[in-house]
Amino acid sequence: MSKRLFILLGLLVAISMLVAACGPRPEPYQCTDPIGCVKVAPGEPIHIAYALVVAGPDETLGIDSRNGIEVAIAMKGKLLGHDIKLTGEDEGCSAEGGQAAGTKLSADPTIVAVIGTSCSSAARVAMPLFSQAGFVVVSPSNTAPDLTEPGNPNNHPGYLRTSHNDKVQGAAAAKFAWETLGVKKAATIHDGSLYAQKLQEVFAEEFKKLGGTITSQEAVDPNATDFKSVLTSIAAGSPDFIYYPIFVKAGSLITRQAKEVPGLEKVYLMGADGMFSPDVPEGAGDAVVGLFLSSPDLAAFAAEYNSVFLPKYKELFGTDPISIFHAHAYDAAMMIFAAIEKVAVVQPDGTVYIPRQALRDAMYATKNFKGLTGNLSCTPTGDCADPKIAVYEFKTTSYPPERIWP
Repeated sequence: MSKRLFILLGLLVAISMLVAACGPRPEPYQCTDPIGCVKVAPGEPIHIAYALVVAGPDETLGIDSRNGIEVAIAMKGKLLGHDIKLTGEDEGCSAEGGQAAGTKLSADPTIVAVIGTSCSSAARVAMPLFSQAGFVVVSPSNTAPDLTEPGNPNNHPGYLRTSHNDKVQGAAAAKFAWETLGVKKAATIHDGSLYAQKLQEVFAEEFKKLGGTITSQEAVDPNATDFKSVLTSIAAGSPDFIYYPIFVKAGSLITRQAKEVPGLEKVYLMGADGMFSPDVPEGAGDAVVGLFLSSPDLAAFAAEYNSVFLPKYKELFGTDPISIFHAHAYDAAMMIFAAIEKVAVVQPDGTVYIPRQALRDAMYATKNFKGLTGNLSCTPTGDCADPKIAVYEFKTTSYPPERIWP
């Protein structure tokens, strides 16, 4: 055997021993998730999207929620070594806007999860598209009961929310009216939206259970500008209280015009979280003084809300929160990040695979998640909130209103 051949054989033996020591090469990851996986290559971001109302008369609701998401991203930094990318669509707080946002976002297979919608009417039409695309969807402000009602056709796989159910808010508003204000007769107004119609229904049912009388339940066009005929009809029933859980534009005008209708000058007026906006006193003017709003109880939030979240919000946006669901959006984002970390498969080169059904399962399995809005636990149909409702009053024309109950 020549010296050269001897050396060559020695090298081959050494290489084979090295390969044996290192073991077999790992097989590449094979996605077996029933609805697929999102692959995030090294250097690529993990893609989260929003579907919120960010333009028009109700924009403060969605912009505030988007701000909450951006605070969560800033606080989280990287996720599994990857940047977090946020894109989104305006859902217009309408069925038409929800259809458009749902169509656009569901066509993007890089999206892992969607935070939204702002409004229940948008969720109703967007969710079938989001669900079919395999997304996890967490709403910070949908409150309509049917979206999480077991067996309801409007409850879709992948849907969850960190906001309260209107069954909670409607009951709280009725209790405040009956016990604190001492009213015996009430009327309601809704604008045909899923949110408003369901919330006033719950209020009316609970108010009657307490012993009160509902004098009328009226519907209005949210795009109208003159509500005096409806208000005159309501005045004929001599209510002590009107509950109109609608949105900014119509709510502001009703607040202003009610003061001008004979018989309603001293009637209590109350809206809900859809009117928790600086645009309401601007639209209602002096008539906003004395207006009540039912909404999430900021005073019941975790200590970190004041010590950590609010300073970061102001640092990023130069203002205090402009609506009411920013913390719910923050919690939605943080829940999604935690679930991704739980189910993702990370490859040696940094590639991340996120199995979609496993992510949904992890979200629904959330128990006692320490959020800003409370300890969040999810039901099988997506109610995750730790709901606490307060009542706020505009003591002046300045925003925000003052918490007065409980």
